[in-house]
Amino acid sequence: MVIVNPTPRKTRRYKSTLTAVIVVSAVICIAWLIALSLISKSIEKDGSKTTTLRGQIQSVLVEQPKGTMNKQSAKYMLQSKLPYIVYGTAWKKDATASLVSKAVESGFRFIDTACQPKHYNEAGVGEGWKEAAAQLGLTRSDFFLQTKFTSLDGQDPNKIPYDELEMLEEQVKQSLAKSLGNLQTDYIDSWVMHGPENNWDDHFEVWRTMEEAVDEGKVRQLGMSNFYRLEDVEWAYNHARIKPKVVQNRFYSDSGHDVEIRSFCEKNDIEYQSFWTLAANRDAYSHPEALELAKKKGLSPEGLFYSFCMALGISPMNGSTNEVHMKEDIALMNRIRSGERIFEDSNEMGIIGNALGTPNWNTILDEE
Repeated sequence: MVIVNPTPRKTRRYKSTLTAVIVVSAVICIAWLIALSLISKSIEKDGSKTTTLRGQIQSVLVEQPKGTMNKQSAKYMLQSKLPYIVYGTAWKKDATASLVSKAVESGFRFIDTACQPKHYNEAGVGEGWKEAAAQLGLTRSDFFLQTKFTSLDGQDPNKIPYDELEMLEEQVKQSLAKSLGNLQTDYIDSWVMHGPENNWDDHFEVWRTMEEAVDEGKVRQLGMSNFYRLEDVEWAYNHARIKPKVVQNRFYSDSGHDVEIRSFCEKNDIEYQSFWTLAANRDAYSHPEALELAKKKGLSPEGLFYSFCMALGISPMNGSTNEVHMKEDIALMNRIRSGERIFEDSNEMGIIGNALGTPNWNTILDEE
């Protein structure tokens, strides 16, 4: 717009024009304020929220579908076989209760912990989910609580949650009783063996004791963690009366990203959960092509990698302590579970997969 300095003869016309511009501007501002007010009231009325995706210079807003934040239950989500994001609670210490409460408020319904004071504050998890449930009007069945039995080798000698002098079977029973008390519940949705025992006799003594807890109704399903040899997973599975429904492993290149184990899980209706999902794979989602793809999809690089994992059928662990990131990741999960395909084809998947450093990372995709 070119501004011409007015001459005395045009002063009146200039003032009139300026007045008109001010009036029009004021009307536009008032209209915007009214519109924003109406939008805000509409959002408050239907309970939906928007979140800003991290890593974007210009924020991309994703509208949360109604009822998917605080009202969506784990029981409902489990009706489908689609993967979900699990809130991990390791190393959160005294902040555990507060962070779990925030995670639930952000939309998390699947929570993982362990009866292992060395790395977990299991009682804090119980306090956190109960507090959030009371605030949001949720019930126990809206949550999926997963904990673990950790053998003596994995415990802090000064904080063992059961009697170390008791027989192994009794240690397992005491661990479960402790978990039920810590989590303030009368049943565990998923009880996981935290790692392999020193021999197969001990393994099956632990497992059969865990099976008894399922028979008694104290536990809904069983799982295994930190099993990185396919032959061990197969042997444990084939010789179990109650089959494992979860394998939870570190997702990293040293184990070949568990390609064979994930394939076994897929064939035997076992959920594969990943931990160290982001920390162990930064190179796969931070190279230039991945960053460009993330920008194209309106996602953060981390969100893109979570999308990649879920496209492979993996339920990733998420231990975020940032409430904004929690909401972003749940919004992404809801998009994927509602049927949205983040990756258009295998070529886009390959931008991430080929950077993992693991041959045949896409075995499951090829089988499909």
